[in-house]
Order: sequence, then C-alpha cells, then structure tokens
Amino acid sequence: MELCTKGLGSQTESLKARGLDLSRVRTCVVVAEERPRIALTQSFSKLFKDLGLHPRAVSTSFGCRVNLAICLQGTSGPDPTTVYVDMRALRHDRVRLVERGSPHSLPLMESGKILPGVRIIIANPETKGPLGDSHLGEIWVHSAHNASGYFTIYGDESLQSDHFNSRLSFGDTQTIWARTGYLGFLRRTELTDANGERHDALYVVGALDEAMELRGMRYHPIDIETSVIRAHKSVTECAVFTWTNLLVVVVELDGSEQEALDLVPLVTNVVLEEHYLIVGVVVVVDIGVIPINSRGEKQRMHLRDGFLADQLDPIYVAYNM
Repeated sequence: MELCTKGLGSQTESLKARGLDLSRVRTCVVVAEERPRIALTQSFSKLFKDLGLHPRAVSTSFGCRVNLAICLQGTSGPDPTTVYVDMRALRHDRVRLVERGSPHSLPLMESGKILPGVRIIIANPETKGPLGDSHLGEIWVHSAHNASGYFTIYGDESLQSDHFNSRLSFGDTQTIWARTGYLGFLRRTELTDANGERHDALYVVGALDEAMELRGMRYHPIDIETSVIRAHKSVTECAVFTWTNLLVVVVELDGSEQEALDLVPLVTNVVLEEHYLIVGVVVVVDIGVIPINSRGEKQRMHLRDGFLADQLDPIYVAYNM
C-alpha cells in the first residue's frame, strides 16, 4: 500500500486513460502483524477513489504467526470504529478513552470483527491472569485453526511451546490459548452487523517484544516514530529502539548532509515535548538503511544489531549521554 501511494500518486490520470477500473473490487483486506495505519489506509483509499475504488472496500485486520485469521472486516459489517485513547494512561498499561482532539489522544482503529469460533482474551503477559476492559494486555486466542507449533530444523521446538499451549493462572484454567505476542484490548460495542449480532472490536496497540521500558513506563516505537517523521519534511522513515538504558532514534534523510545537522535538535525536541523522553543517540542515515521485511514491517531488532556492530554507515551520529 505504501509503495502504491508513493509510486502511483501522480499517475492516476494516466492509469484512468489506460482503462483501469477498480469499481468491481468489493473487498481489499490488509492482514498485518501490527497496529492498523489509519493515515496510510485513508490516503490509499483517497488516491484510488478516482479509479472507482470504494472507500468501504479497503480495510485492515489482524493476523499473526499463531493464528493467521483472528478477525476480518467485510462490507456487510459496520464501519470500522476508531477510538481515541489517552497516551499517558497507555504507558501504564491502562486504556482510558478520551474525546477526539484531546491533549495526548492517540487514534486507534479496530482490527475487525472476531471470526466465528474464535475466542479472544486479554491477559497479563507476566502473571498470565485475565485482565478487565480498562487494561492493556497480551492478546490470547483460542480457536480450532490455531497453529500447533513452529517447524524448525534445529530441534528447539520446546522453546516456543508456551506460545501455543498457554493456560490462564486463574479463572478459566482449562482452556488452551495461543499467545500472539501483541498487546491490545477488546471493546464491547453497541454496533450490530447485517445479521443483527453484537459487534465486539479488537484493537491492536503493538508488539510486546518491541515495546520499550523507559522510566518505569511502556512506550511503543510507532508512537515515537510518528512524531519524528512529522518533525521535518526531509525525514522519510524512522525507527527507534533502546541500547542499554538509552533511546536510540534512527532517521532516514532525503536531503543534503548539511540538513543532517539541523535534524538533531528537531528530533530531540519533538520526542521530549510529545513523549517526555530524552533521546540518547540520533543516527542520521541514507534512504533504505532501515530494514523492512516482505510484509512491509520494520525490522527494529535487525537495525539494532547493525547499530551495535557499527554497520549502518551513517551520515551523522549525535550522542547525548
């Protein structure tokens, strides 16, 4: 979707002239192992609207390695709902809904209707106990189409067995759950689909293993990265991770080397103002250095390994230690 919006943004008229018609596309579902990117989905729909693509046809859903189809969105269901949560409460694993435009509000779009036969529970990843609606926790799934394990040639299947055969520490201790490794929450809605059934929405916040513990709070990389990308038009991409107890921000620069110097105070200021964090290291690199996998997801841990091995070939590095 990102490549289409960037690469075909100025070619819609020529595509139209060549007879491209997307009016017959009923459903275009993006299955992602991440939080739905609202701005990207909207810009994609808006761009191809001129070619007949119906905005209702484009939706995002959540699937992961332990279960590829947890929820889906279809044209018969209600419009996907977007809620606004308090980012400060989220850092303490609390979910507090606020009004749109409120200070520190974060928009989250639902990942679709939970499929028939699929049960979802939100659990504490440390204690394995069930959590209430106002808490952020790990998404656990019980379904007939859960995966049973990883295929490996190294003989270490037992290392990951907890992902597929977990039980709650209290409450319903008999049901076998698969752990997705992603943090999120469920929200009971009053919306009904075409069948008249209640619609419960799943909201994905981020990956558990990529969340960063800083100052006793949990931060999600995508929130900091979004702030940094907005800070300057020359920043094309950004990725953040922690090194010892320092926050490292890697930015891709589309501009001259002189601009790299100007970026450093902008990056540190926006992270301090919006997230109350002090950036330890700013690394300015060329376009394409931040690794992206085949599903379009940033490989932050690979980038961290490259940083520690001094393999990034940066334009400029600023240390604030």
